Amino acid sequence: MSTAATAEATGTVGCACLAAANGEAAQADRLLRPLLPALTPWLVGRRWFTHEHGCMTELAPVTGSVLRQDGDEGDAAVLVHLLVEARYPAAAARRYQLLLGLRQTLPPVLGPAAVGAALGDPWDGWQLYEATADPELMSLLLDRTAAGESTRSLLLSTTSAQPLPSGLAPRALAVEQSNSTVVYGDRLLLKVFRQPEPGPHPETEVLSALTRLGSTRTPHLAGWLHTPGTGRGSTVLGILEDFLPADGDGWELAVRQAVDCLSDDRRGASVIEGFTHDSHTLGRAVAEVHRALADAFPTVRLKAQQIIDTVADMDRRLAAATAAVPAMEAYGSRISAVYDDFAQAALQGRGLDGQRVHGDLHLGQVLRGRDGWKVIDFEGEPARPIGERGLPQSPLRDVAGMLRSFDYAAQHALFELRSPGAEAKGADAVAERLRQERRARAWTVRNRRAFCDGYAEAGDTDPRVHPIAMRAFETDKAVYEALYEAAHRPAWLPVPMAAIRRTVGSREASTAVPARGGHRSAGGTAGPAAEAPGR
Repeated sequence: MSTAATAEATGTVGCACLAAANGEAAQADRLLRPLLPALTPWLVGRRWFTHEHGCMTELAPVTGSVLRQDGDEGDAAVLVHLLVEARYPAAAARRYQLLLGLRQTLPPVLGPAAVGAALGDPWDGWQLYEATADPELMSLLLDRTAAGESTRSLLLSTTSAQPLPSGLAPRALAVEQSNSTVVYGDRLLLKVFRQPEPGPHPETEVLSALTRLGSTRTPHLAGWLHTPGTGRGSTVLGILEDFLPADGDGWELAVRQAVDCLSDDRRGASVIEGFTHDSHTLGRAVAEVHRALADAFPTVRLKAQQIIDTVADMDRRLAAATAAVPAMEAYGSRISAVYDDFAQAALQGRGLDGQRVHGDLHLGQVLRGRDGWKVIDFEGEPARPIGERGLPQSPLRDVAGMLRSFDYAAQHALFELRSPGAEAKGADAVAERLRQERRARAWTVRNRRAFCDGYAEAGDTDPRVHPIAMRAFETDKAVYEALYEAAHRPAWLPVPMAAIRRTVGSREASTAVPARGGHRSAGGTAGPAAEAPGR
């Protein structure tokens, strides 16, 4: 759509105040103002909205554009694309990307996506809704951007000289976390980043590099949506990648099999072994991705200061978790000793290799298809600033995240087998509960072992020959989980706390390295994790 068409759609043709530097902000403000009364309460209830300390004082426009079919008039659907900032009195502003639909009358099929009514020109009384739910508008978005018809705030760059396929029927995926996802004809997947930040995006960087290498364990990148400009002057708004048909993600498949294992009284090999073949092949797949990342990006030997900074980050998470979880106080010194062991081992000649990693690896980040496991979602750790997510890290951190996820899957299976709030009564019920708990722990141990076996076979190292580093990374992950659970799912807090007890217990049984080795830097507290752990 041309700039003139965009301006005409919003009633701003010929307005002098839209010239030059103020044009973009004024355009976005005019788009946003009639939507605010309905938009604000809807926005703060989204899964991807971050609640800061203190109330939001303002929802301010950054950029905005309108897309509509050429020649459409009357009650035809309109797509409004907005970047807005939520501002707070005592916290940094957060930027959000909104894809909003407007119709004079909302059809029943779009009822669940309703936001409210617009108030004021140019859409007074029109119905406002989440546009990713509307196939007509999602087709419009891809067709227009793929054709090179950019707006003030939307461009599409592609990785191939070949045109994207057209006429693909879009559908939104129902399960959302911090992003929104639309699938086009089971061939392409558009992931919309709801909290985009200026500058390069880690997922675009990683998938671009792995696509060039021809990686078979990750989706191929077809293109990315972004604002005009290059480098830090542009913001990546979303990525377009190959859609990967799958039996399910690793979390769903693992929990399903763990439930079967825990509830089945038989002792057959199929029940006892269960998911271990999948865990083994998953370990191989993750190792292959790590090797591809090492080929695509520089590898380094982490310097002493980088090790010290890594442990300082662990300290900050521990301090935040101890403040949020009183029970953590009893383990604080022993957790610190685990971190000291790691720092001393890394600093006293053994060193640590660093490279580009996934950064947030768990069972929910892998898909099992007909040709094996695929690793997805390379955005990195949500709580880490986006500019830091591409820094070299030990691949053992990814391994630790996956090993912790097996523990979560087994505990989730236990939860599914019990009624919420139910207490075991009677000797038989207590015995059955203990049997299930033993099986859950055995399931976890078997699958962790199988994953490490596969990783060692296909990778450059066996994680088990690095017990000190692995213990530190797993403990740090469990602390991260405890902080999240305390804030969002208190009923799940026993899962990471049990892992912490096991970890510090194993440390005491295997080493006597003194605590507080003097290598630490001062640190404050970290904010809560942005994504549910374990999956």
